[in-house]
Amino acid sequence: MARHVTPPTELELLQEELRQTQRELSLAYDRFNEAREPELVEACIYEIKSINARFAFLYRAIKERSADAIAAAKPKGAQAWV
Repeated sequence: MARHVTPPTELELLQEELRQTQRELSLAYDRFNEAREPELVEACIYEIKSINARFAFLYRAIKERSADAIAAAKPKGAQAWV
């Protein structure tokens, strides 16, 4: 019998992209630490800034979607914690 595989949710896709971005950031820092030429150091700095911007975007998107998922799962009429 064939298993029914559900496609990943948007939140799961964002989480995987965030993990990939963390790996890319680690590699960018490794390249920065090995760079000796001023032009390469500068290029590494720009790369790190770019990856950090993507990381911040993904983190915010995950946080927003997680809050939306929690709110959607809350029973109607439930009191919100203040």
